[in-house]
Amino acid sequence: MQILAKFGVHKWRRAFLVALPKSNFASTVKPTTIPDLFYYSTLQEDRNIIVRNRHSSSEIRRMQAIRVHEFGGEDKLRFEDDVILPKLEDDKILIRIHAAGVNPVDTYIRQGTYTRVPKLPYIPGSDGAGIVEQIGDNIKNFSVGDRVYFSRNAYGSYAQFTLTDEQSCWPLPERLSFEQGAAIGVPYFTAFRALFQKAQAKRGQSVLVHGASGAVGLAACQLAKSHGLTVFGTAGTEEGMNIVKSEGLADKVFNHKEKNYHEKIIKQSVNEEGVDIILEMLANANLGHDLPLLKSNGVVVVVGSRGHVQINPRDLMTKETRIVGTSLFKSTPEEWKENTKAILDGLNSKKLEPVVGQIYALKDAAKAHHDIIHKPGAKGKLVLKIE
Repeated sequence: MQILAKFGVHKWRRAFLVALPKSNFASTVKPTTIPDLFYYSTLQEDRNIIVRNRHSSSEIRRMQAIRVHEFGGEDKLRFEDDVILPKLEDDKILIRIHAAGVNPVDTYIRQGTYTRVPKLPYIPGSDGAGIVEQIGDNIKNFSVGDRVYFSRNAYGSYAQFTLTDEQSCWPLPERLSFEQGAAIGVPYFTAFRALFQKAQAKRGQSVLVHGASGAVGLAACQLAKSHGLTVFGTAGTEEGMNIVKSEGLADKVFNHKEKNYHEKIIKQSVNEEGVDIILEMLANANLGHDLPLLKSNGVVVVVGSRGHVQINPRDLMTKETRIVGTSLFKSTPEEWKENTKAILDGLNSKKLEPVVGQIYALKDAAKAHHDIIHKPGAKGKLVLKIE
């Protein structure tokens, strides 16, 4: 029997081919059709059976994943262990995921209230990090065994495997863990877009980052400091404030639950004129208080909001300030390329260092969704560890 199997192997891994009689093999795998040709791969310690049909080159493998079959609360996140892996395409990369990032937007999508709603059932998640398992025929910049982080993907990230393309996948520096890799994506790309593509931040300006201890907030502080801005940050707990202080990410940190903290910010600003930029993570709670904190011609960039808010338009008129919103989904290809390159450069130069908060098992995704919305005092990125 001629065995035809071709795949790349990381330099410090080994893979081998084994041919066994059907009778010895059929009881070990779930697929109902057993072809004459298969290989058993030990790549990345994966001892799952890979079944390859000699004619179609299709693989039948199953994985653990979180799936949503109907929109609703956290209880709609269903842990399943028999989900069929996505089929490799010529322009795609198959990644074995070791950690997945949890973002607030994941909860909005799960509820069915977000502007972009996936077809049911679906696997949640955008961010993650892992190892390249397979590459399509048209992939040029990645090899099997590469450590990578990714953001946009075609199959979700709350799973053991996903598909993505070369434009949404990047090399993960060796010094960073997979958990840190899963903390990059949405937080850093959102922070960069808000600061530099929407607010047009420049060296020497000042920025107030609301929610500085959260994933986007910490990313924004790191980016602002590395580009020469004066950074003011707020957090809702002493622990959150200490994280921002200990990382040296803000020149001044304030507790936004203290009465009159706005006055303290004004007094700390240059000539008590206010700040040039405000990044607002919870506009429904803070936007009305933000506007008086701006300098003339200043800007508030709304990154997040969970409800309606009332403002006084005169606060905009008197200083000719403005409010803009931001959404990663609205990035042009040129903006996306600029954004992702800047983040990768910052990681490689060690100016950016992802901060991981709490780590959960994949099966505990529902708890992670609860905590990211309801648990007070954000402290870095919430991550799912995937075995």
